[in-house]
Amino acid sequence: MAGENQIPLYKYLTGHPNKDIAGKVEWNFQKYLIGRDGTVLAKFGTKTMPDDPKVMDAVEKALTAKKP
Repeated sequence: MAGENQIPLYKYLTGHPNKDIAGKVEWNFQKYLIGRDGTVLAKFGTKTMPDDPKVMDAVEKALTAKKP
């Protein structure tokens, strides 16, 4: 939900300090990758399929990161 009644997660993601993650949610199926420590690692557009090599590589990298 946009506007003044945004839920905290939506507000955090759309206002994220990293310009590659921040910005309006374009449509359903936009994807965010969250690290083990709760850090937002990446954002993928609605047309990016979950098995896209970019997504798979990012997930593999996140899974091999040190546990907090």
